[in-house]
Order: sequence, then structure tokens, then C-alpha cells
Amino acid sequence: MSNHQFINSIFSKAVKSIQRRSDTAEDLILNGKSEAPYIPYEGRIIRKIKVEALDFERNFADTGKRKRSLATRVADAAHTNTRAYVVRNSLFIKENTPLDAYKVADNERYLRTLNYISDARIVVKPINGSPDSVDLLVITKDFFSLSADGASDALNHIHARVIDANLWGSGQSLELSGLYDYNRSPNFGYGAIYRNNNIGPSFINTSIGYNLANVNPLTNEEESSRFISFDRPLVSPYSHFAGGFLLSFNQAYNLYHLPDSSVYLYKYDLIDGWIGYNLGINKIDQNINNKIRDRQFLSLRYFNYHFNEVPYQTDNMFNPVYNDRQAILGQITFFKQDYFKTQYIYGFGTTEDLPYGYNISFTAGWFKQLNLRRPYLGINVSRYIATQRGDFVQLFLKSGSFYDGGQFQDASLLIGATAFSRLFFINQTKIRQFITFNYSRLFNMLTYAPLRINNAYGVRGFLSDSAYGDRRISVQLETEFYLKYKILGFKFAPFPYADVSLLTPIGKPISNSIMYPSLGGGIRARNENLIFETIELRLYYYPRTVENMRGFKIILNSNIRYRYNSNYVTKPDLIQLNTDQ
Repeated sequence: MSNHQFINSIFSKAVKSIQRRSDTAEDLILNGKSEAPYIPYEGRIIRKIKVEALDFERNFADTGKRKRSLATRVADAAHTNTRAYVVRNSLFIKENTPLDAYKVADNERYLRTLNYISDARIVVKPINGSPDSVDLLVITKDFFSLSADGASDALNHIHARVIDANLWGSGQSLELSGLYDYNRSPNFGYGAIYRNNNIGPSFINTSIGYNLANVNPLTNEEESSRFISFDRPLVSPYSHFAGGFLLSFNQAYNLYHLPDSSVYLYKYDLIDGWIGYNLGINKIDQNINNKIRDRQFLSLRYFNYHFNEVPYQTDNMFNPVYNDRQAILGQITFFKQDYFKTQYIYGFGTTEDLPYGYNISFTAGWFKQLNLRRPYLGINVSRYIATQRGDFVQLFLKSGSFYDGGQFQDASLLIGATAFSRLFFINQTKIRQFITFNYSRLFNMLTYAPLRINNAYGVRGFLSDSAYGDRRISVQLETEFYLKYKILGFKFAPFPYADVSLLTPIGKPISNSIMYPSLGGGIRARNENLIFETIELRLYYYPRTVENMRGFKIILNSNIRYRYNSNYVTKPDLIQLNTDQ
């Protein structure tokens, strides 16, 4: 039997984890537990592992060869598939070991987290005459790794960027950017970022970058940035270590000769490092029959933001962005996370992994801001629910506080829920409903930034920071319509949306709250073979606005997240109420 015939047969056997909604291969809808295909082979010895790559014209539901279009031939000529040794270095399942269904599922999911892999499968091939052994076939499909973007305001301002996310199929990436602005001095700026994913089989990623035209999203100032970083994620509940290190040097300049009062000039260095260990994992590794998925992870972090120059506008005042900050934080995380394989959450048909289980973190430590030194305690709880029919719900609670002078200070609370409905169908149009609710509260504010609505917990597209308070209630609704038809490989999803936030001014009762609604809609487009993210055209209407803000706008954005982000553990941190990172 050929590999193509084998792949076809293996997917027909996995029909229980797929709901067929039409007769076409691209309309097969995944909805099942990630480990389910591997449970029947539990404990069998993995004899061989083979790696194979699909070309751009093939997908996992229809693995037969198709006639290659001109676009495919051009893409193949410009793109090198991820090399087999790179995929093998990303495997933590090994030959001549017993098959662990959960570990294989974890490894398949990890492959899909790599930013140059569009989709991946690990399929099991039974061996005739050897009922105690199996072979594994690792199948990957790449993104087209080359991408470019840019913006121009006539000839006065030109910005361009070129990215190769998978240099020669090596899993390494290079990003080059350039800027020309007539009003800027110097007129030209440039930058480069190099990233090496998974150095050897260590699962350690490293990045190094230098940029003379970087806009800091926290300050909105153009700054120079030099950095080097290392990070090792916890790629599986069976992994032992995770951690990271970042060293950066940053400086803001008045490159447009603006009045001093309107420019915040600063210069700071950052050292940020953390390391964590998966407790008790050795006992689990030594017992293949131990299927306990509950884990405890202990981690420690140190960071130091040191300003060599601060904006004169904020000198000696508490400011969460421009103050010297230093902390030592410890964290214990209890988690049990497994995954459902599904589709049409953020993507347009590729496999997406949504967690089910729980994650509870307790953080304690010491924090210094300017001359204020305080102990800190925080908790972060998430409960993930995935139903057999394809509904996904996350319940979350975050709370933290400093303690000083016999009182709690900068106490924070965030509680809420996010839900994706099961897929509904009108003929061959797929429909999914999204809803999120959150309530935020700040108590006894001293150094924390007030609550705002120009973020993921507020009103989407609300760019002004002039609306703020100490109590926030927000609801977001959106309905996605995934259309069947494609144009030049692009699929389309129109959507209507509605957001509303209730914001209470600082120190006022909830009866004084101000409501900020938003209505609109748009359309998303994506070619799943391309590395650049989903393109979105969105229309916003704001019945209530603030100073210097328009009530109606249309935005074209090409930086939309298309994968559900979920990690087993994260580095210890303070609870944040204006960002979902």
C-alpha cells in the first residue's frame, strides 16, 4: 500500500472524530478529543517514525494528488518545505518506546503551534504480523513562508517589511524592515530580527533583533530597540523544564522635531528571566501505565526595568510605564489541560486546538516601583469546557494585590467568561457565535493604571485612552459566517458584531457609570497556505465618543490572530486588567 493510500484509509477509520456535513472533502468538520485516534494503540512499541510533507494543493481530508495550478507551481518554486530533520527535532516521541496516546497527541498539537507549520498530523500504521508494534507517519503542511507588507502616504511616508518565516526549510526566520519619511531626521530607518526555532532538539528558541524604527505600543513613541532573547515553552505535560530570558536596550528620540512638551523621551534597559520545573514528572515518566494528567509546576522570575532617562513629564510620579520597576516573583501552577481538535474558530478550515480542563496559578513575591517596596499576592484561575457537540467555554478569574502600611493597595479583580458556540449550517455556510463577558474592579489605587476600554476587555477598535475608571463591565458579541466559495485561494467570512462597556469614573458609585456601545461588521479573508495573518475589513460605529475620536471609521487590518492561543504555563506576572497577555 502506498503512503497516499494509507493516509486515505487512516482518515476513513477516524470517522468517529469527524462530522460529515457534505459530500466534499473540504467540508469534513473535525470535532473530537486529540488523543482519541491513538487510544487503540496504547502501549505498542513505536518501531519507526517517518516524516512526510504535503504540498500546497493537498489537505488532510483529501490526500489524493490534484492537478497543480500555476499559483501552486510558483509557490513551490519560491518555497522550500520544512526539512525532515527540523520536524524530527520537534518530536518528543521516540522510536523503540511504548506509544503513549496523550504524548503523541501533545506532540501533534505542538507541531501546529510552530509559526511555519499550517497543519500537522501524526497517524498510526499497524504492522502486519507484529500486533505489539506500530509505525508512525508525521505529516506536515507548511505555510508559504515568504510575506511582505507596507504602507505609504504618497511619497512622504513609506514603510515596508519582508519576512521569510522558514529560511530554506530550516525553521529559522528573518524579518527585514525599512522606513522612509520626509519629515523624519534621519529620513531612513531600518530593522532586522532573526529567530532560530528549537536549537537542535532542545526546544529552546532564540531571537536577536535591532530596529531603528520601532513604535512602542505602550508609549506610542518611536524608539530604537536592541534585544536578544531565549525561551523554552513547556511543550507537553511530560516536559520537565520551561523558562526564558530577555535582555533589551531601548531609547526614544524626537525624530520629527516636535515640541518637547508633546514628546516623551526616555532610555531604559530591561533584564527579564524566569525558570520553572514540572514537579513529580519523573515518577510519571517511570510508569507508563500512570495516566494521571494533573500537574504541578513551580517557577521563579526576576525582572528589572531600569530607566537611565525618564520623560520630564513623569519625573518622580508613579507611572506604570515610565517608572523603574524590579520584582522577584514565585508561582505554583496546578493544571490539567487536554485538547479538542476542531475548526473554524479563528482559522478557515485548518485544525485548531482548544483546551479542556483547568489551570490555577498562585503568585507571590516582592515588587519595587520607584522607592515603593511592597509584597504581592495574586491568583489566576481558568476553567476550560469543551462539549462533544462542539461548544467551547472558558471561565476565568484573576485577582491580585499589594500590601503596605497595614492595608491592601492596587487590589485588582477580573472575572468573566468566553464562549464559542458549536458550528451551525445554512446550506453549506458554516456559522459560529462568539460571546464574552467580563467584570473588572480596582480598589485603593496608588500606582496602577486605571481601567480603560481600548483593549480586549473593552470595546474593540476604541483607540482613545481618554475613557477610564475603576469599574468596568463589558460584553462582546460576534457571529461568523464562513462561506464555501474561494477566490484565488482565499476564503471569506463576513460578520456582524456588537460591543458595550459600562465604565465607572474613579471614586464614583456605579450609578454614575457611562455606557460606551459599538456596532458594526465586516469581512475576513484568508489563504491558509500563506504565512501572513488573516485580513480583516471592519466597519465601526460608536454612538458615544470622547475627545478627538470619530464616531464612524473603516479599518483594514492584516494582523488578525488566526489560532487559539493556549499554554500549559506562563511566566509569573502581576495581574493585568488592560491586556489579555
